[in-house]
Amino acid sequence: MKNLRIGVLAVFSALTLAACGGSGAGDYDWGAAPDSSKIAAQGKDLPTYGLAPDWANYGEVVKAFCAKHGASCDHKDTDMSSADEIKAFDAEKDKPVATASDIGLMWGPVAEAKGVVPAYQPPNASKLKDWQKGKGGWVATFVGAPAFVVNVDKVPNAPKTWQDLLKPEYKGMIAIKNPASSGTGQSMLVAAAVAAGGTVDNLGPGFDYFRKLKDSGNLSAAKMSEDTLEKGEAPIQVNYDFNGLAQKAALKAKNVDVEVIIPADGSVWAPSGLMINKYNTAKGDFLKGFLDYVLTDEAQILFAKFGARPIRVLNGDLQLPADAKANWLPDAAYAPVKEIEITKINVEQIVADWEAKVLA
Repeated sequence: MKNLRIGVLAVFSALTLAACGGSGAGDYDWGAAPDSSKIAAQGKDLPTYGLAPDWANYGEVVKAFCAKHGASCDHKDTDMSSADEIKAFDAEKDKPVATASDIGLMWGPVAEAKGVVPAYQPPNASKLKDWQKGKGGWVATFVGAPAFVVNVDKVPNAPKTWQDLLKPEYKGMIAIKNPASSGTGQSMLVAAAVAAGGTVDNLGPGFDYFRKLKDSGNLSAAKMSEDTLEKGEAPIQVNYDFNGLAQKAALKAKNVDVEVIIPADGSVWAPSGLMINKYNTAKGDFLKGFLDYVLTDEAQILFAKFGARPIRVLNGDLQLPADAKANWLPDAAYAPVKEIEITKINVEQIVADWEAKVLA
């Protein structure tokens, strides 16, 4: 009887531990503040998905955070879309690889619903609006505005509005990202929809517009890239303003003249976010610390120096030094840009509707 009682207690204890997260990865307390003394050891290597060093100055942001904590941070990134990042976090949950990813903010609620981000909200998230953060695991970092990036050596009469892109003079010139697989493409669709009178609850005008653009023959067969922009294979590209500004600076060194144009008939602030991997508990303190760091003055200024607009600047919570805005377009250029609660949009529905309403 004694052995039976001990056996029952052992089973009960095991079930209780499992329910409370008391074994395996569940031992890690995501709700606790990060232990800064562990960050250096956890930051020796930093594998990320979709968080390239040349994306909005993340190379400098990572370097600055690691320097604060004496971490070597061997940062190696694998390029992925937001949807693929979420799938990868989930697929690798038993043997986690990635630490963190940049996501289009529309995908934040998807990551949370999938359960791949931890229940950790950093203290600096208090500086964000409710729609700019999750209950845990992801926060908005900076915003960009979908814009036209134009090689004016090839296209001297540059388009100024979404409607201009439909003109026959731009036959085969325009490159876009596919909204079925790209966060940039999804933000572009939302911007065009809002410019045509749509809302977060009605993106129909955006699908109607891109069906017309596809049927016009103005889309280029070339991929959207700095190379195709330079060569004139796709001399008009719809991209984030900060990417366009970086390309403008790079191509100026090659004597190629590029303009970045906010469409006069409207655009939107499209936020990016940082999400951290719930399953990578071995680097949990590093990740919690880094999630908080991207919202500090120091990190926000580093994003700004690249040309991205920090989320706290958009919220009126941070004043930037003049040199941090040196690469920005004039404020007047952004008069047509609207702020919308972009996380209310069902991004997975965008993927389905793009196939059905534009490509079909």
